[in-house]
Amino acid sequence: MEENANTPSLKSQSAWLLFAKVVGFVFSFLLPFLVVRFLAQDSVGVYRQIFQVIINANAILPLGVAMSAYYYLSREPDRRASAVFNILIFNAVVGGLACLALYLYPQMIGGLFHSDEITRLAPVVGLVISFWILGSFLETVAVANQEPRWATVFIILAQFTKSALMIAAVMIFQTVESIVYAALVQALLQTAVLLVYLNSRFPRFWKSFDLSFLREQLAYALPYGIAGLMWTLQTDVHNYFVGYRFSAADYAVYAYGCFQLPLVTMLSESVSSVLIPKMSRLQALGDKPEMIRLTSRAMQKLAFFFLPIYAFLMITAHTFIVTLFTRNYERAVPIFMINLTLLPLYVWISDPIVRSFKELGRYLLILRVFVLVALVSALYFGIRHFDLTGMILIVVIAAIFEKVVSTVMIMRRLGVKRSDAALLSGVGKTALCTAAAALATFLFYWQFEPVFAGLGTRLAQEVLGFAKISLIDLVSGTLVLGLSFAVFAPIYLLSANYAGIIEDDEKRSVSQFVVRLRQGAGKFFGRTSETKI
Repeated sequence: MEENANTPSLKSQSAWLLFAKVVGFVFSFLLPFLVVRFLAQDSVGVYRQIFQVIINANAILPLGVAMSAYYYLSREPDRRASAVFNILIFNAVVGGLACLALYLYPQMIGGLFHSDEITRLAPVVGLVISFWILGSFLETVAVANQEPRWATVFIILAQFTKSALMIAAVMIFQTVESIVYAALVQALLQTAVLLVYLNSRFPRFWKSFDLSFLREQLAYALPYGIAGLMWTLQTDVHNYFVGYRFSAADYAVYAYGCFQLPLVTMLSESVSSVLIPKMSRLQALGDKPEMIRLTSRAMQKLAFFFLPIYAFLMITAHTFIVTLFTRNYERAVPIFMINLTLLPLYVWISDPIVRSFKELGRYLLILRVFVLVALVSALYFGIRHFDLTGMILIVVIAAIFEKVVSTVMIMRRLGVKRSDAALLSGVGKTALCTAAAALATFLFYWQFEPVFAGLGTRLAQEVLGFAKISLIDLVSGTLVLGLSFAVFAPIYLLSANYAGIIEDDEKRSVSQFVVRLRQGAGKFFGRTSETKI
């Protein structure tokens, strides 16, 4: 089974997807920034609770069946249309059942958070969940169909329309209800685009239903999906304990303390989604050494970004939270720092390997059931005796335990040897470069943060004329973060280049990008000048 020469490379596919997600991040970045400034803290808590339910439902209810597209579209060319139609049917059924349940029993989620507002909005939330589950298959099927450029277009357009609709709702109506309806409109738009794409790539796919194949597809996907369900519960169940025990305002503080950096998720998902079909092919060939090599290379690429992000944010955590979310969320700083400890663990991507070995999916499911039971027990004890910081500490300990045990399990299945540790030399070099940059930045931040924060405050008040505290903190915090980054980035990049972490082809790619950017800017401004003349 040889890979088609025309198939985009791992680096090319990952680059396209990462580009799309970074652009999407730019579009979506304003939403949390505006929400905390336009809504009262109680309303922010309700908003976060509702979208916690929506996001978790979108992750849990499809049970990972959509991910089977990576497996079957690359291995079963004669059953590609059946594979996507089966996924569409399954997603429609589970989404429809969720919608019906929330329509009939709206108190299911309202009672969970002790919120009459959530109970009132539950039927609309059900519609959002139903169509988000359907529409979310768009990006997955484009990547599985080896069309990263179309996936890029879909991601960018989806993020643009979602951000535009939800930001407009926040700024114009300033209510949680308006944001929910904006999300519903976005879900409907994305579902319509999905159906058009499927019909163009798999003509008359709706006529290809095969019940026996559906059973086979579910048998493959469900063990991984249930393991994913366990993972989602493991990573997010703490939010429901906090929402049940603490007020909506406290929940808002906790939610932003657990703030997930979008860039981190983008990088992980971009690399993981491209690795899954490649690992599947390598496993079919029995090429475990190449699976190890490819995983090590992916770890190096992720470490290059994740380790410096972790170090920089640990140093500037207080300024980062206050600048982004205002002083009202200052209590989120220790929660943020504890939760940030998980970031280095994301360097290790295990999902592509686990999905390549059916037996690993079953073992992982057992492990996650065990971890989930232990976590729920600890959280139940925690809501009676711990504050918000103690709750997130329980979550981090459980995640570290699960990561260590699953890593040992995967290494044994791949037959990893001690000599393979040499493949991670780049990760070690990255850690040293990060440490050097972090030390210099810590000394700068410790010594000069009060000075530049004061300078930023005067700039905001005397030059810009700001009187609102949140705007003053935004200016001063941005100045401190910018100067700290100006210290960190050059030291890290220069040391990484000296250590040979940045490869020659990556340097050439950056140089070519800069040249094209300059040429494009030159043409644009040249035309502008000619037009004026």
